[in-house]
Amino acid sequence: MTFKELRSLWYSDLFRYEESQQVGLKKLLLRQFISPGFHYTFWLRLCRYLSEKNSIWFPLYLLSRVVLQRYKYKYGISISHNTNIGAGFYIGHYGGIVINSMANIGKNCNISHGVTIGMSNRGKNKGVATIGENVYIGPGAKIVGAVKIGNNAAIGANCVVTKDVPDNGVVVGIPGRVISLEGSGGYVGNTDYAQKLM
Repeated sequence: MTFKELRSLWYSDLFRYEESQQVGLKKLLLRQFISPGFHYTFWLRLCRYLSEKNSIWFPLYLLSRVVLQRYKYKYGISISHNTNIGAGFYIGHYGGIVINSMANIGKNCNISHGVTIGMSNRGKNKGVATIGENVYIGPGAKIVGAVKIGNNAAIGANCVVTKDVPDNGVVVGIPGRVISLEGSGGYVGNTDYAQKLM
């Protein structure tokens, strides 16, 4: 990853938080103080960028790991810098968020508080989830095992997903069941910036 790509990821994440749909260095710095979700994501992206650099950057990488670890406890967000996360990642409310480092998350994903994306260690769904693009994951939702969440899907609050979800699927309940194909429209906004990337 180049620094230009890192900056594009930062701006795509920032764009999701900005109602004015304006991004820049001033807004990037301001959001560090007013949006804990963006603050965590900023350091998550920086840590991943530095981890891919040569040994000259190792001290900065260690420092970024320490900072990220601090915010992990401060905000109650446990997402490894090794997690594959697409552009436009949005954490609406922090606290109780746990995402397995082997999960794959597409562009413009909304994560709410209390969300867990975990691994299943046995059975037909052994593994970790793959989340599509423009997906909304409601408060307290749990996604367990190697399930595939389609593009534009919406996962309801406190839902437990253990089976694949089709594109535009709206899933609720325990265990999760598809109740409509109306998708995440209205829940996932400000997606234009990320859609232009890659």
